[in-house]
Amino acid sequence: MPDRPSPGFRGRVGPPSRRARVLMLTVGVLAALFLLFVMFSGVWTDWLWFRSVHYASVFSSQLWTKVGLFAVFGLLMTVVVGANIWLAHRLRPPLSAMSVEQQSLDRYRMGIAPYKRWLLIGVSLVVGLISGAAASGQWRTWMLWTNQVSFGEKDSQFHLDVSFYAFSLPWYEFLLGFAFSAVIVSVLAAVLVHYLYGGLRLQGPGRRASAGAQGHLAVLLGVFVLLKAVAYWLDRYGLAVKSGSYKGVDSWTGLRYVDANAFLPAKTILFFVAIICAVLFFLTPVRRTWAPALIGFGLMALSAVLIGGVYPALVQQFQVKPNEQAKETPYIQKNIDATRQAYGIADSQSQAYTPKDSTTQDALKPDAQTIKDIRLLDPNVVSPAFQQIEQQRSYYAFPQTLNVDRYGTGMDAQDTVIGVRELDLKGVQQRNWINDHFKYTHGYGVVAAKGNQVNGQGQPVFTESGLPTTGALGDYQQRVYYGEKSPDYSIVGGTNQEIDYTSDAGGDKTYQYTGGSGVSLDNPLTRAAFAVKYAEPQILYSGAIASGSKIIFDRTPKERVEKVAPWLSIDADPYPVVENGRLVWVLDGYTTSDGFPFSSKTTLGDVTKDSLTGARGETLTAANKVNYIRNSVKATVDAYTGEVTLYQWDESDPVLKTWMKAFPGTVEPKSAIPATLMPHLRYPQDLFKVQRDLLAQYHMTDANAFFNGTDIWQVPADPTTSTNEVQPPYYLTVRMPDAPTASFSLTTSFVPSKRDNLAAFMAVSADPGPDYGKIRILKVPGDTGTLGPNLAQAKFNSDPEVARQLNILKNGGDSDVEYGNLLTLPVGGGLLNVEPVYVRGRTAKYPVLQKVLAVYGKDNVAFENTLEDALKKVFGAATAGTTPTAPTTPTTPGTTPTPPTTGTPAGPALQKALQDAQKAFTDGQTALKNGDWAAYGVAQKALQDALNAAAAAQAPGASPSASPSPSPSP
Repeated sequence: MPDRPSPGFRGRVGPPSRRARVLMLTVGVLAALFLLFVMFSGVWTDWLWFRSVHYASVFSSQLWTKVGLFAVFGLLMTVVVGANIWLAHRLRPPLSAMSVEQQSLDRYRMGIAPYKRWLLIGVSLVVGLISGAAASGQWRTWMLWTNQVSFGEKDSQFHLDVSFYAFSLPWYEFLLGFAFSAVIVSVLAAVLVHYLYGGLRLQGPGRRASAGAQGHLAVLLGVFVLLKAVAYWLDRYGLAVKSGSYKGVDSWTGLRYVDANAFLPAKTILFFVAIICAVLFFLTPVRRTWAPALIGFGLMALSAVLIGGVYPALVQQFQVKPNEQAKETPYIQKNIDATRQAYGIADSQSQAYTPKDSTTQDALKPDAQTIKDIRLLDPNVVSPAFQQIEQQRSYYAFPQTLNVDRYGTGMDAQDTVIGVRELDLKGVQQRNWINDHFKYTHGYGVVAAKGNQVNGQGQPVFTESGLPTTGALGDYQQRVYYGEKSPDYSIVGGTNQEIDYTSDAGGDKTYQYTGGSGVSLDNPLTRAAFAVKYAEPQILYSGAIASGSKIIFDRTPKERVEKVAPWLSIDADPYPVVENGRLVWVLDGYTTSDGFPFSSKTTLGDVTKDSLTGARGETLTAANKVNYIRNSVKATVDAYTGEVTLYQWDESDPVLKTWMKAFPGTVEPKSAIPATLMPHLRYPQDLFKVQRDLLAQYHMTDANAFFNGTDIWQVPADPTTSTNEVQPPYYLTVRMPDAPTASFSLTTSFVPSKRDNLAAFMAVSADPGPDYGKIRILKVPGDTGTLGPNLAQAKFNSDPEVARQLNILKNGGDSDVEYGNLLTLPVGGGLLNVEPVYVRGRTAKYPVLQKVLAVYGKDNVAFENTLEDALKKVFGAATAGTTPTAPTTPTTPGTTPTPPTTGTPAGPALQKALQDAQKAFTDGQTALKNGDWAAYGVAQKALQDALNAAAAAQAPGASPSASPSPSPSP
């Protein structure tokens, strides 16, 4: 039985006591202050970050633009809605009819009577705040409109500058949408107030609407219909940028025959019909009848169905379909021309190329540089080798996919695989807040290897290695405070002694950051803001933070560039460059638009995805649909100081010029790019992938061929993986048949739609210079049966000798075979496919290169220990009497060069060269045994010089000689 209160018990009934009210008020105020400080901390720390990187103007421009839009449109919506609510209340009838409905509403009217003013203000403010927040998100649209620069090109339908569609039309559409929202909300609010105060009635005798309510709502509906007329007029121009599926293009953009000859006149007619209908609504208060307006509105709706829907369908069915090719061809041509222009592929050059199945010595000579620089080191496979050999300490790591760059000048330029040794906190043995944020703060140096060589054990031949690193890159600031794997924040300076690196001889080396970046933590308010930002109270009170301490944050190169240039789309793969004594990250920035008339749209996230997307990084702006793109900016981020620099790369891009007007002083001119950095800039992968996706269909420049769709290509699936994703493009040094010399290029293959034979090979010159960005396409006739990547891989796998040797490499299941990148190269009038084969033992931590697969033509297959041997086999007699120019897998130390094997007497020059080679080799082996690496390097240089002299001695025009068969140095 429940306890009853004692006779003296008195339960409290009524409002809370004064003490309780004070307590609740205090809690409420403290909660509000905390929420305000949380919001303030986000803005404050952002401001401090922008100020620390010297881009405060970007922050302030964004902030004040957002605040301005919020204030203007929020206030405008507040006034419009509030005025209509006030007007509806003022126009209420003095007496309401006696009915059950009105008696029920009387209770509500009496209940809100004391709060009418506050309700009016509250509802108006809430609607205004929502509208202001939505408007502030349009800051980019506003800035583009107010700072727009002419494209200097006009669309083919309305003959307006492209800037109208790219910059003006989106702003007009936003204004129209805002106006529609204001009118709709006002109508709903007015109807509610009129109903509440008897201006609108559902029951009872007499008129259902008072004169005041009728006039008010008629004017609002008239404004709505007038806005609909404006929408019809803007829709006319919207036809030039509207998208739909057509001829296999999912986002076909621009007018077609039915748009130009049915929808366009329909929109014009509907514009005038809507104007007339709006006038009828405006006359309703005068005529005191709804009939004309409602009849006009009904006719407008009927016209929209008949003129805007049925008529275009009839034109499509009875005019277009019977003779579609003739009707659509002019509009297809407009789409082709605009799309190729908007994506920068209008100047791509195509030529027919019939690959030969065999070659000759003379045909191979122009491609000597291409063969020499065939990349054996797959940057997507060798990262574990870098990790195991050059990690040095458990708290360092290399990226899963390494980068390819060039180092050296002129003929000495070398394709190089390079990776940054970054900090990896997962490898720290003792994880705690001090270690994570004060002690382990940075990575150390880059490791680089020759792209076209491995040593006798199948490992990379490093040109830069060690800790600290030494080698071909010279002296540079090796500490990496800003990188792709950097922690979210570190606290440096003050009295903090960071772990610089660990030496086997000297133990831990310490260091104090002097880079100058970061935000000072001397201010307690700043410390409190960062404590809230990172939900880490120790930032507020930790004794480890002393005078002069700074916090460095937002440290990945991509996020730093995205913050200082929020109008850019950033390539997914920043790459490191050592230049002028510093290590910098280079990033490609793209300006985009979805307002280029007649240019088909593409979804960046879809077309930039390939088999390496997960390892390389996220896709480019995953959801964005664009129909114009330019690589307009090259950006650098200093790995030590975090300094961000933006350079203008495309000096003709109107979108970039517009943003440079909006954010003056943030982008440096192209002429400011350091001369030491320029050779390392390259054509970006993501742009290339967008362009190759478009060229799969838009290589057809003839509208009739495009309509018939007889020559549609596709990017082949990567045959070296099981993901079924498309093959990535590859950076290679290659000579295209119409080019005088080889150049560093980005390459890809095409196959016909749903087939595996090769349709085309495409390369773009990636080296800064006169040919930079020049796209060359070799179109392969379909009847040649040329092997595409998947057929080449199948040819490898089905060869009996290859299968036998693969089984040997697998060692009964104790080893795994990993295929490197399958490279396709136009060489000697044919197409050469080369694929390095790596083997990883079950207990091994990284794969080593063991074999090289090669196929030339359709039947010449080789699976050899070295690239030299593979090329000799597939080229056959073309290599007889010549020294192969391709670097090969070096032999194991102790192997001597092979003497001439032909019976032709060697000339004096050749005999001397061979003697010099033998002496240099012997000297090298002696130095190797003695551990004298300096002498070993001198001997290897002498050996190479002797081999070059031997090759020159037996060249055409030299004295008769035999061809030496040298083995390169280890």
